[in-house]
Amino acid sequence: MPLKIIRADITKIEVDAIVNAANTWLVGGGGVDGAIHKVAGIGLLEECKKIGGCPIGEVRLTSGYDLPAEYVIHTVGPVWEGGGFREEELLEFCYKNSLDLALNLGLNSIAFPLISAGTYGFPKERALEIAVDMISKFLEEHEMEVTLVVYDKRAYAISKELFDSVQNYIDENYILEFDDDELYNESYNQISRFDERNIQQLFNIDSYSESSKEESSSRKLEDILNKLQETFSEHLLNQIDLMGKTDVEVYKKANIDRKLFSKIRSDKNYKPSKATAIALAIGLELNLDETKDLLQKAGFALSKSSKFDVIIEYFITEEFYNIHEINSMLFEYNLSLLGM
Repeated sequence: MPLKIIRADITKIEVDAIVNAANTWLVGGGGVDGAIHKVAGIGLLEECKKIGGCPIGEVRLTSGYDLPAEYVIHTVGPVWEGGGFREEELLEFCYKNSLDLALNLGLNSIAFPLISAGTYGFPKERALEIAVDMISKFLEEHEMEVTLVVYDKRAYAISKELFDSVQNYIDENYILEFDDDELYNESYNQISRFDERNIQQLFNIDSYSESSKEESSSRKLEDILNKLQETFSEHLLNQIDLMGKTDVEVYKKANIDRKLFSKIRSDKNYKPSKATAIALAIGLELNLDETKDLLQKAGFALSKSSKFDVIIEYFITEEFYNIHEINSMLFEYNLSLLGM
């Protein structure tokens, strides 16, 4: 199942378990911890007192009481002290131990806050990287719906270097929509340029010449029509086979649910959303031309007048196929995420 990143109040998320960024005494505090205790009610505090605390990096389990979630998994994140006191390792343990506990309980869904990124002072960029990395590794091996819940965007940050690179690419490639006259003129010019050479390239026909006439004419119209009529599903499955990948490898890297992928595989006429088609291109690690071909089979294209499309084009051009980090960038721009 996929990793989702959403901006919401974690106390309102309907999942099997939510993770509480607790303090070592488990008696409630500020931020996410305080909000969870407030909504859950006094029963949560009484159970936490009986547990008697939790060391940094470890987890403890309680009921959810008045929360929509059945369980609360309490974990204590590290306070940032400069990076020399195993802070990163301890934060990794918070995610790993929470996920392992959810797995052992047989849970289907879990929601995390961004642990230690608030009052505990952990660098926001690195806190996000660790969260995404640990959850991604878990999902490579296991099926579970995992949600990263961001309540306050100030507690969420991506690499400034990556952000600047993407922003520069947008500045250079993003084109505002034409007015009607400009759009008409551009369309006319494109039609004028769509000559015999373009047609030959579309059907992979050699350059037109007297010597190639005989070979070209011998091609059956049926071959050309078959190429055009290949559906999205057929094209996708052919690409998976050609690249020597497995279904599981592709849909996990695409951040797509197994059930959705099964629908695509079983229905050759399946019509995906644009986000799903792009996610699968990312999962296959297609280059830009291959991505455009796959999108075309679903009736879509990449546009220079869409920031979403330009960002996708940037990552594919850079051969950067970590879909969770791509989603982090899309989230930063308040755009739809890939997969799900």
